[in-house]
Amino acid sequence: MSTVTLPRWHWGDPSSPHRALIVHGLGSSAHSTWLLSEALADAGWSATAVDLRGHGDAPRASRYRIDDIAADLLGTQPNGDGAWGLVVGHSIGGAAAAQAAGTDASFTERLVLLDPALVVDEPSRATVLAGQLANHDGATIASIAEQYPRWHPLDVELRVRSAKAASRFALERMVRDNHDWDVTAFVPHIAAPTLVIAADPDHGAMFVGELAERVLAMNPLLEHVVIAGAGHSLHRDDPEATVRALLDWLRAGDTP
Repeated sequence: MSTVTLPRWHWGDPSSPHRALIVHGLGSSAHSTWLLSEALADAGWSATAVDLRGHGDAPRASRYRIDDIAADLLGTQPNGDGAWGLVVGHSIGGAAAAQAAGTDASFTERLVLLDPALVVDEPSRATVLAGQLANHDGATIASIAEQYPRWHPLDVELRVRSAKAASRFALERMVRDNHDWDVTAFVPHIAAPTLVIAADPDHGAMFVGELAERVLAMNPLLEHVVIAGAGHSLHRDDPEATVRALLDWLRAGDTP
């Protein structure tokens, strides 16, 4: 397995002792995390977002398994050593972050998973792939704004930019290479307090139903909150509620 060095983008005071890593989902980029990264920076965190392999300005590669993405993330520790104070991962970024945390307890002190794609079956993978390729090939500001009328204009702009900046090969292989897409075996080994912020089951949530119940039962360190009315991109559908859930949980964890 060959790891790649992931480009980093930064918000906040780089000298802050509170260091957070933000990991985007499929077809997105570090830039698309701006609302989360800005909110963490405003709360005193040094927030770093990365482009995953094959996305944004990141190196292209021949393999795109979640194993590879998790290994790339494990190579991002600040200053080359020590744990991140917080890792936030969305969708496949959440799956890879969960695998990384379950592989190495020194990866992060706290973990937040935004509607993580921990398990994706074959029919769902086909749907995801079709949507990703359609966005890569034909998304426009007008089409994304029509599809997601609640999104901030910057999120619309960056969705188009990120979809086109991603390698089409990478988008396809991130789905096809993960024919056995299931990282739940790593969940019991996560040693960091973890919050799963899930989308609304009526709006396309991926962390839902029997899967959610099973995963939450695997590890007592996991907590769970649902953002009512928000779809899979919950940090763009309802950024205020998503950020509030994240910051409230962080503050509660800091209470003596």
